[in-house]
Amino acid sequence: MLKMRIFVDNTVGEKILETDNRNKFTKLFCELEHFSTDEQRQKIEEMNELMEEMGKEEFKSVFTKEWFNEMDKIIEEKILSWENAILLLKHVGYYNAVKCIYDHAFSESFLSDRFQKMIIEEEEKKEEKNESLLVDLCECFSLLYFYFISDELISICVHCLLKIASKKEENEEVQKKVEIALLALSGICGDDPIEQELYLNEIKEIIKYQQKHRNLTHLAYQSAWSFLFPQLFYDDSLEDTIMSELHFGREAARELEELTKCVNWKKKEKEMSKEEAKEELALMRWLETLGFIFFNCQLRNEEITKLIGCIVQVFRAAKDNHKEISDKCIYSLRNSTENRFVKVEDLLKGGAVDAVLEEFHQQTLNKDLEYECFQFFTNVSNRLKEEEKDEKEEAKRKATKMEIFEKLEEEGFEDIVISIHDIFNNRNRQIFTLLIMIVLHLILKA
Repeated sequence: MLKMRIFVDNTVGEKILETDNRNKFTKLFCELEHFSTDEQRQKIEEMNELMEEMGKEEFKSVFTKEWFNEMDKIIEEKILSWENAILLLKHVGYYNAVKCIYDHAFSESFLSDRFQKMIIEEEEKKEEKNESLLVDLCECFSLLYFYFISDELISICVHCLLKIASKKEENEEVQKKVEIALLALSGICGDDPIEQELYLNEIKEIIKYQQKHRNLTHLAYQSAWSFLFPQLFYDDSLEDTIMSELHFGREAARELEELTKCVNWKKKEKEMSKEEAKEELALMRWLETLGFIFFNCQLRNEEITKLIGCIVQVFRAAKDNHKEISDKCIYSLRNSTENRFVKVEDLLKGGAVDAVLEEFHQQTLNKDLEYECFQFFTNVSNRLKEEEKDEKEEAKRKATKMEIFEKLEEEGFEDIVISIHDIFNNRNRQIFTLLIMIVLHLILKA
């Protein structure tokens, strides 16, 4: 008899009902040994639907190291057929990735060791290699594993997954397979750079084909970029490929615009359809990617204002009902001020200054967001100092400086500080006001 603990949320005042998703899922899991292979498959489909409805914390409370160890045990004892185990684990991995759950539970489990061993053994077979099984193993492993993996496993998984991701048929079944393969690729991370020969031509072809034919889902396309970006840490030469050859700035702006139109922002997150929730997730991942890009890459000047404007557009659409999205927009805008290739003029034209001021007015602004807003204007001051001061640019710089200062003065930073909802005590409030006055002074004197 399978013995699995029933997971409960111990939050004060919260009472978990018997019909809770976690308890339903755990009950179904415990009962799997009593069903035939076909019946198990039906139960797993029910479990997959429950996974989709779980929030992040709910999901993490179910899929613990102990759960993955239990999965390893029932696979070893042949209680669950291997085909059904893959069906269940691939869905766990998919939702683990799309919900952005960065957890070590699988990585530290016996099941992770089993997968690594099986991937290598299957790859080393000289004859009768099961390519379909190898794909399943690589997808499950890459979707769930959250540690650096060995060069040997990277080589096997990247090669295997890129073959699936490169399929160009536009029917729904192939699209889903491509999406999962790209999502799995986006989670692959190693201690050392991946050799360009292993991936670069293929991922460039996937991105370029998408730009011409629009054959990928939004999530799949974002995942293709996410696989490429981490290699910038190891190989600066990729920056020109990403920015100039593949036109990241243009593509990111277009994707943000399209995704903003796909979501009904009047609905709360829990009220959205499955498709809307998926598009919102892709939007969230793009914003996280932009934070990385602003810190690490040059953006072409003609693309910056457009991209800033698209982030502002998302911020305004999301700020009433989708706080996590709007917060990420503010983080991205602050990150943009860290990039010396982003001019203050770009921030003004794109509406970033107005958006950050709007956020600063919020009654429920938390300390983290207050810091981001303050840092935004501190960085603006630094940008003004660093920008060219030759005779041709001086007049423009002064005009930009005065426009920024007037916006701050019109909005009334003193009023903004007073309106903050009791987050700072009196002493901290005085310090915060002093810091704002310093920023205003720096902007005026820049």
